[in-house]
Amino acid sequence: MTKTYLSFLLAIALLLCACNQNKKKYTGWEAYGGGSENIHYSSLTDIDTNNVGQLKKIWEYHAGDVDTANHSQIQCNPIIIDGVLYGTSPKMKLFAIDAATGNEKWVFNPFDSLSVDKKAFFVLNNCRGITYWTDGTNDKRIFFTAGSDLYAIDASTGKTISSFGDHGKIDLHDDLGRDVKDLFVTATTPPAVYKDILIMGSRVDEGAAAAPGHIRGYDAHTGKLRWIFHTIPYPGEAGYETWDDTAAYKHIGGANDWCGFSVDQERGIVFAATGSASFDFYGGKRTGNNLFADCLLALDANTGKLIWHFQDVHHDVWDRDLSSPPALVTVTNSGKQTDAVALSTKTGFIFLFERETGKAIYPIEEKAVPSATELAGEKISPTQPFPSSPKPFARQVFTEKDINPLLPDSSFQDIKKRLASYKTGIMFNTPSLQGTVVFPGFDGGGEWGGPSYDPQTGILYVNANEMPWVLTMVPLKQDANKQETFSEAGQRLYKINCMACHGPDRKGSGNFPSLINIEKKYKEDSFYILISSGRRMMPAFKQLSDAEKQAIATYVLSIQKNQQIKFVDVPKPEDSYRKLPYTITGYNKFLSKEGYPAIAPPWGTLNAIDLNSGEMIWKDTLGDYPEFATKGIHTGTENYGSSVVTAGGLLFIGATRDGKLRAFNKRTGKLLWEETLPAPAFATPAVYTVNGKQYIVVSCGGGKLNTLSADSYVAYALP
Repeated sequence: MTKTYLSFLLAIALLLCACNQNKKKYTGWEAYGGGSENIHYSSLTDIDTNNVGQLKKIWEYHAGDVDTANHSQIQCNPIIIDGVLYGTSPKMKLFAIDAATGNEKWVFNPFDSLSVDKKAFFVLNNCRGITYWTDGTNDKRIFFTAGSDLYAIDASTGKTISSFGDHGKIDLHDDLGRDVKDLFVTATTPPAVYKDILIMGSRVDEGAAAAPGHIRGYDAHTGKLRWIFHTIPYPGEAGYETWDDTAAYKHIGGANDWCGFSVDQERGIVFAATGSASFDFYGGKRTGNNLFADCLLALDANTGKLIWHFQDVHHDVWDRDLSSPPALVTVTNSGKQTDAVALSTKTGFIFLFERETGKAIYPIEEKAVPSATELAGEKISPTQPFPSSPKPFARQVFTEKDINPLLPDSSFQDIKKRLASYKTGIMFNTPSLQGTVVFPGFDGGGEWGGPSYDPQTGILYVNANEMPWVLTMVPLKQDANKQETFSEAGQRLYKINCMACHGPDRKGSGNFPSLINIEKKYKEDSFYILISSGRRMMPAFKQLSDAEKQAIATYVLSIQKNQQIKFVDVPKPEDSYRKLPYTITGYNKFLSKEGYPAIAPPWGTLNAIDLNSGEMIWKDTLGDYPEFATKGIHTGTENYGSSVVTAGGLLFIGATRDGKLRAFNKRTGKLLWEETLPAPAFATPAVYTVNGKQYIVVSCGGGKLNTLSADSYVAYALP
């Protein structure tokens, strides 16, 4: 058989693949990520590479309740149903607007359904999307999570559907198999839909006091639990043997799907991607490989039964959650067409599997990694899985030759000295007391926006962060002294409960804010409410006693309270799991004194990968720092949110801290159009049509990376 004939057969196979995929319409945006496959694809072609430069802003909707003081955000990928766009505001109001004009139809405020005392403890969560469901009649529902409640809302009126759950909502604390009423449970991404089943993930605390991240299927009519999959297995269940402690399922939390789902509607398979078990960075209380943390799961959508799984990080101690739902794709490899699932990761790897069997499309090798650790009780996995193809879409090691050359010499030398003091040069270096460089960082590589996929070409598009972080462990003294002042107790309790996020000096770390001068914004009573209820990324600390909360408030607000008090420890079964011997000094980016990444650019990239061959088709730098751009230096920026790819030859993406919406030629990576937004769009755009006219809309909430907060949804179309 000649090479020419083989090439001809491959071309025919690719054409058939495109034809089969194109049987699906992809003309609307009725679900998070564009549809059940989560490929962020639109088959609309009115806007193309020839006319994209003519795009104009058609309307801008202000969702209201922007909170600049607290860096409010909108991360919502809106959905469009029958010409109506549904989205959420910074403070979790649900709204419906005319998708062609931006004119408001109705607003639902979840605060209105709460009692006065509960309003004070309403936890604001970041909402990345909402869910539409109908039974084919006039019963049309919007499901979204605000605080710890999943609401069912009439899509036509904006009123709660009282027959669902408890007068229109269900509490996500329920149905988890153990008492978690005092623990943090919410959801950032919406439930997936299969027939009349809502498949629900959750966001839980990442500290030791965490609820389990079990995946649940609810009846879309009634809100009754239909099934549950234990991500921390019970005795007799698959995966139970991967936990050395036989009681781990009673006390360990996390292993939650916080990033969303993909559903193969024809096969009845739901694909879930889980995060790490808690505590993220010290695993001495949860030794073993810890299934089903950090796993791609294929579950029977009708029953929740496990079909197959793959764990991408064994015994995760680097916070390398699977951060986005997998994309359902079709791969043609060696002349064979296969329905597959593509998984992008924080580590910069892409894993590809057959949907029904979990067989890897490209071989995966278990390779030896460092496992020696100085942390008492810790047991690091001696191997981790590495795919043979595709090649990583992000850099994975940081050495001296990679130091940022744009820095002044004094800063360069400072970075060089600091780098020499850390563990670095290996992606899976163990957490340490000296400090370990985590690269790709805690926020990727790939982040929660996930990839886009073009069924016409078999190309997967992934935007990546290339920011190094430093993980430093510190020992903790957990037990209270026999007698101490409120201030002394507050400092001790701050280290245990707050330092991991806000740092030892209270100056903040990563995406967590500084607490310096916070006493100008909060009084003792309002701060007490804050730590009792939580807010966005901050969990509620309901497990602390009133005296402990008051002690933390005394320390953080710099209140002088020399009153002597005895903090009595009352042992509980979970105490041995929650009282850890180590914590971290914060989520610390490796930055120069000027605030720039320690590593050389690019700091953000956009990558096009041919899944049929595993080859990188093109790679471009994504985003700019204005001070470098004026000098002709294209650096890229950190980015959150994903792209949308269209049959018109375009890829649209916001995501960057410089607040641009950009359109690229999907085949070449050439930038064709960009527009300055009201605020950065840390969200995924939606592409849709109303009355034959094509629109692109994106939510512009800003807030992350110390950017301006806003409340805008902006739509673009051809004039």
